[in-house]
Amino acid sequence: MLGTVVNTITVLVGSSAGLLFGKRLGESGKETVFQVVGLFTFYLAVSMALETRNPIGLILGLLTGTLLGERIGLEESLEKAAELLRSRVGGDSNFVEGLMTAFLTFCVGPMTIIGSIRDGMGDPSIIMAKSVMDGFASMAYAAALGPGVVFSSIPLFLFQGSLSIVGSLIGASLPEAAIGDLTGAGGVILLGLALNLLKIRRIKVGNMLPSLLMAPLISILWSGLPIPTP
Repeated sequence: MLGTVVNTITVLVGSSAGLLFGKRLGESGKETVFQVVGLFTFYLAVSMALETRNPIGLILGLLTGTLLGERIGLEESLEKAAELLRSRVGGDSNFVEGLMTAFLTFCVGPMTIIGSIRDGMGDPSIIMAKSVMDGFASMAYAAALGPGVVFSSIPLFLFQGSLSIVGSLIGASLPEAAIGDLTGAGGVILLGLALNLLKIRRIKVGNMLPSLLMAPLISILWSGLPIPTP
């Protein structure tokens, strides 16, 4: 779990620096940073979504995963947990949005899933590379969204740490096709997040998180189906 520990520290350091930088910005400056972050998230989402290998499997994974998230009220539960944390540590109205936005951005990509599993297998190189990117990204997010970004390091550590434990136990990684569909699902989730950041439309992206499991699972099942030949 060395990579996960380093990743958590870089987010803490980067977001703390972003808070100091954000205090020097006026409201117009913060709005500019907010818009740039939203556009960057949109770019990242599109580039990830294009990595999908099986569009039909992706849409099935997104539908089943999102319906599952809606059924169990995943976003509401995450927001309640973030709001409870805010009530304990203090923070403004952007606290929950900052925590949720940063956590989703840092944790829905393939580098997180594959990197964390390999981290548990003793190879932290992927997560180490991700740590550098997350550190700089957390600076921008914290400058725009405030202290909630700092506390996104908590669910990040728990999520990636859990995957590292899985990696240490099973010692295997996802098939290449499943990684592509996982990346595509993460891209669609980030696209919804970008629309939220740019205030175009409110989408409950937290409910879409189970798609990160369903999309690669359907991809694996799909690849195992017999394909008729003419």
